[in-house]
Amino acid sequence: MAPSHTVRILDGNNFVVSEATGDIEATPTEPTGLFSIDTRFLSRWVLTVNGERLNALSYDDLQYYESRFFLVPGLATHYVDAKLSIIRERAVGGSFREDITILNHDEKAVDLEIRMDAGCDFADLFEVKDEILNKKGEIYSEAEPDRLRLGYRRGNFKRETIISSSVPARYDRNGFAFSIHLEPNEQWDTRIDVQTLAVGPGGRDLRLGLQAHGTERLALQHDLEEWIAKAPTVNSEHDSLSATYRKCIVDLAALRFSPLSLGGQTLPAAGLPWFMTMFGRDSILTCLQTLPFTPQLSATTLRILAALQGTRFDDFREEDPGRILHEMRYGESAAFEEQPHSPYYGSVDSTPLFVVLLDEYEQWSGDGALVKELEQECRRAFKWIDDYADLVGNGYIWYERRNTDTGLENQCWKDSWDSISYRDGTLPPFPRATCEVQGYAYDAKMRGARLAREFWDDPAFAEQLEREAAALKERFNRDWWVEDGGYYALALDPDGRQCDVLSSNIGHLLWSGIVDDDRAEQIAHHLVGARLWTGWGVRTLAEGEVRYNPIGYHNGTVWPFDTSFCAWGLRRYGFAEEAAMIANGILDAARYFDGRLPEAFGGYPREQTKFPVEYPTACSPQAWSTGAPLLLLRTMLGLEPHEGHLAVEPRLPVGMGRIEVLDIPGRWGRVDAFARGRVDLHSLAG
Repeated sequence: MAPSHTVRILDGNNFVVSEATGDIEATPTEPTGLFSIDTRFLSRWVLTVNGERLNALSYDDLQYYESRFFLVPGLATHYVDAKLSIIRERAVGGSFREDITILNHDEKAVDLEIRMDAGCDFADLFEVKDEILNKKGEIYSEAEPDRLRLGYRRGNFKRETIISSSVPARYDRNGFAFSIHLEPNEQWDTRIDVQTLAVGPGGRDLRLGLQAHGTERLALQHDLEEWIAKAPTVNSEHDSLSATYRKCIVDLAALRFSPLSLGGQTLPAAGLPWFMTMFGRDSILTCLQTLPFTPQLSATTLRILAALQGTRFDDFREEDPGRILHEMRYGESAAFEEQPHSPYYGSVDSTPLFVVLLDEYEQWSGDGALVKELEQECRRAFKWIDDYADLVGNGYIWYERRNTDTGLENQCWKDSWDSISYRDGTLPPFPRATCEVQGYAYDAKMRGARLAREFWDDPAFAEQLEREAAALKERFNRDWWVEDGGYYALALDPDGRQCDVLSSNIGHLLWSGIVDDDRAEQIAHHLVGARLWTGWGVRTLAEGEVRYNPIGYHNGTVWPFDTSFCAWGLRRYGFAEEAAMIANGILDAARYFDGRLPEAFGGYPREQTKFPVEYPTACSPQAWSTGAPLLLLRTMLGLEPHEGHLAVEPRLPVGMGRIEVLDIPGRWGRVDAFARGRVDLHSLAG
């Protein structure tokens, strides 16, 4: 991830990461630059005045898609007697636009040489992420009388960056320049437009991003205003809750991604900078988190994932009939099958979660037409669960990658190489089955039974799914329970041996409903106990486990999304106070990130650090971290669709004060919910 001092603006799959001066000086391994459709279209963008670099006085994040930089010439000193001001204002949206204003504060006229160095390595995002830049095509630069054309060509695969200015400039292969004369108190302005062009391997135009001056910004501004107006209003006596909520709604707008095949409809991209694309698991879980607030994302997500559902057996992409994709990419490595993401199907949770989201969406929206529309896709998903995912033949969902070169080893949400282990710290052989995925399968079958009975006119199928779910629940509670720990194992190996570590995955089991009632209290105690609970959130792996590391990616950090599903699971089993305690911790943590929770943060105890410790490479903004406060709001207020109405049963922490959520959309129209804090967290913590 880029350093924390960088400035980021984005609009879905298009984003710019720069220094605080607005300059971009990317190395092949740094995620700074102008990116679109998984390609870096600018890797150098450096402004100088009379050959001098500029010093940042301040910058403003105006909106998620635009920023403004206030600069003076020269390096920073203790005293700057600046005679010039330089303002750079930029926006990203189908194209990249930068307005440059220079003001002369001197008492005499000045002659200035303004230059922008521009260049591009056209790095695929995977090349940046993997810290390997190995271009196999031709990079070219062409200076034309009225524009600079930077390009990359590999067969029929082509990417171009076309730069032009509203004021005539002198273009060369490495940038462009202006010679200007300014009288005292005079200002000079130019607008620079950067157009991105992409052509696929087959010669098909993928993107041509230039719009008329002013049109793009106004359209983005209007769209954001409309997006905010459609979302419920949250008022709170809590110092930062309303601000965090608004930040989340705006970040969800920023993360909306319109796949090239979708004709303008949007779904949530996973996160900046590495995951600004469509993900099955991430998009589904984000939609589940945000249903009471932005339900329109769910229908689009379901439709596009259904349209791309697996239809064949393909070992390279790990595709099976009925399997829901993991990730879709549009860059060079995917186009030339150096990566399998075109799309890639290597996850075992997105398929059952697809059914879970469809049912949850219908309960909120009443959109039975979509349930009927996606009946066959759901049936194919169940066939994948039963026939293709059970690699061992014992009724569980397993994974073992078939693409051994570029496929994912771990195909659950904790997908880093060392995230699944035994208690002694060793790693199990493949295939592996993780606990939460079995819970998702149970939940999918229970929900699918409702859909079959109420919408597909197939009561026999409904009864079959219910029988299968009951058998799965009984089998799971027998095979996965760790007797000497009082919790469920993280995973099983192919011989049935338990990966018997304590992990946050047990919270997902509560959410799915697969936990036997007489064991739920033990699970709840673990989630708010000292080994998992930090005071800010739930650790991914419990303190005391051999592989525990408070800054290990999946082995001890806190993931806000993960914690939010733990809270939802606690609430499902009646542990409302514990859920409120968890919600309070994450919402407190959000204040230290200015309302924007990162992908993950350190799992240190709250009393040790006094603030949540940043994880060095966390994505931000990230969709399911953005969705976490929204799901926690739902959990605290006890918002649940019930028989066509919205049920409200609040349980708030002490000190939260009054919360109002106004105009909650659903099949009931729009309704309001009110609550006041009344849970004693101090007695719980003791």
